[in-house]
Amino acid sequence: MPSGKLVKFSLYEVLQYAALIVPIFVTMERFAGLIHHVKGRDLTAYWLVVATSIAYITTVTLLVWVPLKYLILKQRRFITDITQWRPTALAYLILCTLPCFAILIAASKVQVDIGARFDHFAELPVSMVLFSLICVDVTERIRPCRLTGRSGSYDHDLDMTGPTLTHLEQVTTVSSQLQPDEGQNDLTQGHPEARNGSASGRWQHPSSRATNNAYLYSSSPRPQYYSGPLGFLWRRDGRSEVFVDSFLFWLDTVEMLRVAGEPLVFYSVWVFPIYILAFLSTLRMVITPYNPLLSFAGFALQDFPFFVIRVALIVLFGYVTPVLYALKNVLVSLTFIYFTFITKLKIFRSQSMF
Repeated sequence: MPSGKLVKFSLYEVLQYAALIVPIFVTMERFAGLIHHVKGRDLTAYWLVVATSIAYITTVTLLVWVPLKYLILKQRRFITDITQWRPTALAYLILCTLPCFAILIAASKVQVDIGARFDHFAELPVSMVLFSLICVDVTERIRPCRLTGRSGSYDHDLDMTGPTLTHLEQVTTVSSQLQPDEGQNDLTQGHPEARNGSASGRWQHPSSRATNNAYLYSSSPRPQYYSGPLGFLWRRDGRSEVFVDSFLFWLDTVEMLRVAGEPLVFYSVWVFPIYILAFLSTLRMVITPYNPLLSFAGFALQDFPFFVIRVALIVLFGYVTPVLYALKNVLVSLTFIYFTFITKLKIFRSQSMF
């Protein structure tokens, strides 16, 4: 009977390998159908493209994918020093996403050159590439988590429903600040004053307790939980949130590739910059989640270039892309520049300003 760790490892590896080969087969088969129409229904051209895809998958599997997985599994050589980026994600982007985007660009170029429009690759190939990309991202993020039971660190964070002890220091009590005569009058006989913020078994002024709590505890809001019949509505798990975060992470890139599938755009020279910028935006997946560099990568590789090209597309082709995404790109870019650079200027450090 195989162990749970072996089953989980096998499941992840099978999913990632399927995400590697399926988009290439789907895209190449669609491209083979296009070549079949261009060459006058020649089956030889069709099967030649299909055979090329099989040879490519076999080559990259034996020469790149399997050796890389072995190094990661055994923690050999340079793999042990990698902590800020993900080698598997980089290999996937180079071996799968880049060739698929290149095939889509070639399909547009072939049809434009012959002056015919057979297929603009609008749905299945692009969706398969993006879905496989998201699957690889999800498996890399959820790999450290368990698939059964509670998720450990996520549940530990969610169980902290009370105040969190963030800062502890000696607090001067109200009674110690009073004059000796006033302190003797204010304190009740038989109940000595509290010292060092300790009120265990002793009397302490209410304002002193409030002051101590303000210094000792941070009242940052945390999710509250209900244990009644509707308690299941309050439950959350970080493992399921990984899927939501991953899809939201790629939503802007998905919309950009949808625009590339519009016939007006696909059969024009604008398909080249769109797919190039879309691939550059996918490089963010190489950076580990919650890495501080991810914010700058999102600005430099996605939001700013996407805003520029969306404005150009709206000017040339009309509203082929929603204005909402262009507004999102410009707002994210402006807020990144403002809070990262402008607020560091001396004029913005004045305490008198808002």
